[in-house]
Amino acid sequence: TCSPVLVCALRGIDAFQALGAALQGWTQGRDRLSTGDSLPQALMALTPEVTFRQAILFFTEADLVTEHTKLTQICFSPVVGESWRCRAESLFSFLQAGAQLLCTVLLIKPGVWSRGLPRILRDLHLEKFCVVGMKHLELGAAAAASLLPCELQQDPAAVEAHCAYLTSGTALVLCLQRPNAVKKLMDLLGPEDPQLAQALDPRLWRAQYGTSTVQNGFYGSRSYAMAVQDVNLFFPEGLCCAQGQPVQEQEV
Repeated sequence: TCSPVLVCALRGIDAFQALGAALQGWTQGRDRLSTGDSLPQALMALTPEVTFRQAILFFTEADLVTEHTKLTQICFSPVVGESWRCRAESLFSFLQAGAQLLCTVLLIKPGVWSRGLPRILRDLHLEKFCVVGMKHLELGAAAAASLLPCELQQDPAAVEAHCAYLTSGTALVLCLQRPNAVKKLMDLLGPEDPQLAQALDPRLWRAQYGTSTVQNGFYGSRSYAMAVQDVNLFFPEGLCCAQGQPVQEQEV
Protein backbone atom coordinates (compact mmCIF):
# COMPACT_ATOMS: atom_id res chain seq x y z
CA THR A 1 0.00 0.00 0.00
CA CYS A 2 3.03 2.33 0.19
CA SER A 3 3.50 2.46 -3.61
CA PRO A 4 1.03 3.39 -6.38
CA VAL A 5 -0.34 0.74 -8.74
CA LEU A 6 -1.58 0.96 -12.32
CA VAL A 7 -4.95 -0.71 -13.00
CA CYS A 8 -5.94 -1.30 -16.65
CA ALA A 9 -9.16 -2.59 -18.18
CA LEU A 10 -8.18 -4.19 -21.49
CA ARG A 11 -10.32 -5.45 -24.34
CA GLY A 12 -9.23 -7.68 -27.20
CA ILE A 13 -9.68 -10.92 -29.11
CA ASP A 14 -8.89 -13.93 -26.88
CA ALA A 15 -8.01 -11.36 -24.24
CA PHE A 16 -7.24 -13.75 -21.36
CA GLN A 17 -4.95 -16.00 -23.41
CA ALA A 18 -3.24 -13.09 -25.20
CA LEU A 19 -2.60 -11.10 -22.02
CA GLY A 20 -1.45 -14.21 -20.16
CA ALA A 21 1.10 -14.99 -22.86
CA ALA A 22 2.31 -11.39 -22.94
CA LEU A 23 2.74 -11.26 -19.17
CA GLN A 24 4.57 -14.58 -19.16
CA GLY A 25 7.10 -13.26 -21.66
CA TRP A 26 7.44 -10.00 -19.75
CA THR A 27 7.96 -11.86 -16.46
CA GLN A 28 10.66 -14.08 -17.94
CA GLY A 29 12.47 -11.04 -19.31
CA ARG A 30 12.18 -9.26 -15.98
CA ASP A 31 13.53 -12.24 -14.07
CA ARG A 32 16.60 -12.35 -16.30
CA LEU A 33 17.33 -8.76 -15.40
CA SER A 34 16.85 -8.94 -11.66
CA THR A 35 15.97 -11.44 -8.95
CA GLY A 36 14.91 -8.79 -6.46
CA ASP A 37 11.61 -6.98 -5.92
CA SER A 38 12.69 -3.66 -7.43
CA LEU A 39 10.99 -4.29 -10.79
CA PRO A 40 7.19 -4.07 -11.21
CA GLN A 41 4.96 -7.06 -10.53
CA ALA A 42 1.85 -7.81 -12.60
CA LEU A 43 -1.41 -9.59 -11.82
CA MET A 44 -4.36 -10.28 -14.10
CA ALA A 45 -7.90 -11.56 -13.72
CA LEU A 46 -8.25 -15.10 -15.08
CA THR A 47 -12.01 -15.35 -15.77
CA PRO A 48 -14.88 -13.05 -16.83
CA GLU A 49 -16.40 -13.40 -13.38
CA VAL A 50 -13.26 -12.21 -11.59
CA THR A 51 -12.81 -9.48 -14.19
CA PHE A 52 -16.29 -8.16 -13.46
CA ARG A 53 -15.85 -8.18 -9.69
CA GLN A 54 -12.53 -6.39 -9.91
CA ALA A 55 -13.64 -3.92 -12.59
CA ILE A 56 -16.51 -2.50 -10.53
CA LEU A 57 -14.08 -1.87 -7.66
CA PHE A 58 -11.84 0.41 -9.70
CA PHE A 59 -13.93 1.84 -12.55
CA THR A 60 -17.19 3.68 -13.06
CA GLU A 61 -19.67 2.95 -15.83
CA ALA A 62 -18.28 5.84 -17.88
CA ASP A 63 -14.84 4.26 -17.69
CA LEU A 64 -16.03 0.78 -18.68
CA VAL A 65 -18.54 1.47 -21.44
CA THR A 66 -17.70 3.07 -24.77
CA GLU A 67 -20.00 5.62 -26.36
CA HIS A 68 -21.08 3.06 -28.97
CA THR A 69 -22.03 0.55 -26.26
CA LYS A 70 -23.95 3.23 -24.36
CA LEU A 71 -25.92 4.02 -27.50
CA THR A 72 -26.71 0.34 -27.98
CA GLN A 73 -27.92 0.04 -24.39
CA ILE A 74 -30.14 3.10 -24.70
CA CYS A 75 -31.63 1.84 -27.94
CA PHE A 76 -32.34 -1.69 -26.78
CA SER A 77 -32.76 -1.24 -22.99
CA PRO A 78 -34.54 2.08 -22.45
CA VAL A 79 -35.31 1.46 -18.77
CA VAL A 80 -36.29 4.69 -17.05
CA GLY A 81 -34.50 5.19 -13.76
CA GLU A 82 -32.11 2.35 -14.49
CA SER A 83 -29.41 2.14 -11.80
CA TRP A 84 -25.67 1.96 -12.47
CA ARG A 85 -25.60 -1.54 -10.97
CA CYS A 86 -28.14 -2.84 -13.48
CA ARG A 87 -26.26 -1.28 -16.38
CA ALA A 88 -22.99 -2.72 -15.13
CA GLU A 89 -24.52 -6.20 -15.17
CA SER A 90 -25.02 -5.82 -18.92
CA LEU A 91 -21.22 -5.58 -19.17
CA PHE A 92 -21.00 -8.85 -17.23
CA SER A 93 -23.31 -10.48 -19.79
CA PHE A 94 -21.04 -9.16 -22.52
CA LEU A 95 -17.99 -10.70 -20.82
CA GLN A 96 -19.76 -14.05 -20.54
CA ALA A 97 -20.89 -14.02 -24.16
CA GLY A 98 -17.36 -14.50 -25.52
CA ALA A 99 -16.29 -13.72 -29.07
CA GLN A 100 -19.01 -12.24 -31.27
CA LEU A 101 -19.85 -13.91 -34.55
CA LEU A 102 -18.86 -11.62 -37.40
CA CYS A 103 -19.42 -11.74 -41.14
CA THR A 104 -16.89 -11.16 -43.89
CA VAL A 105 -16.99 -11.48 -47.67
CA LEU A 106 -14.87 -13.76 -49.84
CA LEU A 107 -15.00 -13.23 -53.60
CA ILE A 108 -13.51 -16.08 -55.63
CA LYS A 109 -12.34 -14.55 -58.87
CA PRO A 110 -13.18 -15.73 -62.43
CA GLY A 111 -11.58 -19.01 -63.43
CA VAL A 112 -10.77 -20.06 -59.87
CA TRP A 113 -14.08 -21.03 -58.29
CA SER A 114 -15.15 -23.23 -61.21
CA ARG A 115 -12.18 -25.55 -60.72
CA GLY A 116 -11.41 -25.15 -57.02
CA LEU A 117 -14.76 -24.78 -55.25
CA PRO A 118 -14.97 -28.23 -53.54
CA ARG A 119 -11.52 -27.85 -52.01
CA ILE A 120 -12.17 -24.23 -51.00
CA LEU A 121 -15.44 -25.14 -49.27
CA ARG A 122 -13.73 -28.01 -47.48
CA ASP A 123 -10.95 -25.72 -46.24
CA LEU A 124 -13.48 -23.14 -45.07
CA HIS A 125 -15.25 -25.84 -43.09
CA LEU A 126 -11.98 -26.94 -41.50
CA GLU A 127 -11.30 -23.33 -40.49
CA LYS A 128 -14.71 -23.16 -38.74
CA PHE A 129 -16.30 -20.75 -41.22
CA CYS A 130 -20.03 -20.97 -41.78
CA VAL A 131 -21.32 -19.99 -45.23
CA VAL A 132 -24.36 -17.74 -44.70
CA GLY A 133 -24.62 -16.32 -48.22
CA MET A 134 -23.55 -17.45 -51.69
CA LYS A 135 -24.13 -16.22 -55.22
CA HIS A 136 -22.34 -16.22 -58.54
CA LEU A 137 -22.48 -13.04 -60.59
CA GLU A 138 -20.84 -10.99 -63.29
CA LEU A 139 -19.23 -7.90 -61.83
CA GLY A 140 -19.73 -4.51 -63.42
CA ALA A 141 -16.82 -2.13 -63.83
CA ALA A 142 -17.88 0.07 -60.90
CA ALA A 143 -18.25 -2.85 -58.49
CA ALA A 144 -14.93 -4.30 -59.64
CA ALA A 145 -13.12 -0.98 -59.09
CA SER A 146 -14.61 -0.63 -55.60
CA LEU A 147 -12.86 -3.84 -54.54
CA LEU A 148 -9.38 -2.48 -55.23
CA PRO A 149 -7.17 -1.09 -52.44
CA CYS A 150 -6.99 2.71 -52.27
CA GLU A 151 -3.39 2.76 -53.44
CA LEU A 152 -4.27 0.84 -56.62
CA GLN A 153 -7.23 3.10 -57.38
CA GLN A 154 -4.76 5.94 -57.94
CA ASP A 155 -3.11 4.01 -60.80
CA PRO A 156 -5.29 4.04 -63.97
CA ALA A 157 -3.32 1.22 -65.61
CA ALA A 158 -3.71 -1.02 -62.54
CA VAL A 159 -7.43 -0.24 -62.31
CA GLU A 160 -7.90 -1.12 -65.98
CA ALA A 161 -6.01 -4.43 -65.63
CA HIS A 162 -7.86 -5.51 -62.50
CA CYS A 163 -11.28 -4.49 -63.78
CA ALA A 164 -10.70 -6.23 -67.13
CA TYR A 165 -9.94 -9.46 -65.28
CA LEU A 166 -12.72 -9.20 -62.69
CA THR A 167 -15.32 -8.55 -65.40
CA SER A 168 -14.01 -11.28 -67.73
CA GLY A 169 -16.27 -14.00 -66.31
CA THR A 170 -18.49 -14.96 -63.41
CA ALA A 171 -17.24 -14.70 -59.84
CA LEU A 172 -18.51 -16.53 -56.78
CA VAL A 173 -19.22 -14.42 -53.71
CA LEU A 174 -19.50 -16.00 -50.26
CA CYS A 175 -20.53 -14.37 -47.02
CA LEU A 176 -18.72 -16.16 -44.21
CA GLN A 177 -19.33 -16.09 -40.48
CA ARG A 178 -17.23 -17.06 -37.47
CA PRO A 179 -15.55 -15.29 -34.53
CA ASN A 180 -12.84 -12.89 -35.73
CA ALA A 181 -13.91 -13.64 -39.31
CA VAL A 182 -12.22 -10.71 -41.06
CA LYS A 183 -8.72 -11.28 -39.72
CA LYS A 184 -8.97 -15.05 -40.00
CA LEU A 185 -9.86 -14.83 -43.69
CA MET A 186 -7.03 -12.37 -44.35
CA ASP A 187 -4.62 -14.75 -42.62
CA LEU A 188 -5.79 -17.59 -44.89
CA LEU A 189 -5.52 -15.59 -48.12
CA GLY A 190 -2.08 -14.11 -47.55
CA PRO A 191 -0.52 -11.15 -49.43
CA GLU A 192 -2.00 -9.83 -52.67
CA ASP A 193 1.14 -10.93 -54.56
CA PRO A 194 1.08 -14.75 -54.99
CA GLN A 195 4.88 -14.89 -55.23
CA LEU A 196 5.22 -13.17 -51.86
CA ALA A 197 2.54 -15.48 -50.45
CA GLN A 198 4.47 -18.48 -51.79
CA ALA A 199 7.65 -17.26 -50.11
CA LEU A 200 5.85 -16.77 -46.79
CA ASP A 201 3.85 -20.00 -46.74
CA PRO A 202 2.91 -22.23 -49.72
CA ARG A 203 -0.32 -23.16 -47.91
CA LEU A 204 -1.70 -19.61 -48.22
CA TRP A 205 -4.61 -19.55 -50.63
CA ARG A 206 -3.16 -16.92 -52.95
CA ALA A 207 0.03 -18.96 -53.10
CA GLN A 208 -2.00 -21.99 -54.21
CA TYR A 209 -4.48 -20.39 -56.59
CA GLY A 210 -2.93 -17.10 -57.72
CA THR A 211 -0.65 -16.53 -60.70
CA SER A 212 -0.08 -12.74 -60.55
CA THR A 213 -1.00 -9.67 -58.55
CA VAL A 214 -4.02 -9.27 -60.86
CA GLN A 215 -5.04 -12.92 -61.09
CA ASN A 216 -4.43 -13.70 -57.44
CA GLY A 217 -7.51 -15.83 -56.91
CA PHE A 218 -9.44 -14.03 -54.20
CA TYR A 219 -10.78 -10.83 -52.77
CA GLY A 220 -11.48 -10.64 -49.04
CA SER A 221 -12.86 -7.80 -46.93
CA ARG A 222 -9.80 -6.05 -45.50
CA SER A 223 -11.46 -4.62 -42.38
CA TYR A 224 -14.64 -4.99 -40.36
CA ALA A 225 -16.04 -1.73 -41.77
CA MET A 226 -15.34 -2.93 -45.31
CA ALA A 227 -16.94 -6.29 -44.52
CA VAL A 228 -20.19 -4.52 -43.58
CA GLN A 229 -20.04 -2.53 -46.83
CA ASP A 230 -19.31 -5.66 -48.86
CA VAL A 231 -22.22 -7.55 -47.32
CA ASN A 232 -24.55 -4.68 -48.22
CA LEU A 233 -23.09 -4.53 -51.75
CA PHE A 234 -23.35 -8.21 -52.58
CA PHE A 235 -26.23 -9.35 -50.35
CA PRO A 236 -28.69 -6.43 -50.19
CA GLU A 237 -31.55 -8.92 -49.85
CA GLY A 238 -30.10 -10.25 -46.58
CA LEU A 239 -28.36 -13.42 -45.44
CA CYS A 240 -29.94 -16.83 -45.20
CA CYS A 241 -28.96 -17.99 -41.71
CA ALA A 242 -26.50 -15.55 -40.12
CA GLN A 243 -26.50 -15.34 -36.35
CA GLY A 244 -25.71 -12.30 -34.23
CA GLN A 245 -26.22 -8.62 -34.92
CA PRO A 246 -28.00 -7.68 -38.17
CA VAL A 247 -25.89 -5.84 -40.72
CA GLN A 248 -28.08 -2.73 -40.39
CA GLU A 249 -27.24 -2.52 -36.69
CA GLN A 250 -23.53 -3.17 -37.33
CA GLU A 251 -23.40 -0.11 -39.62
CA VAL A 252 -24.29 2.09 -36.64
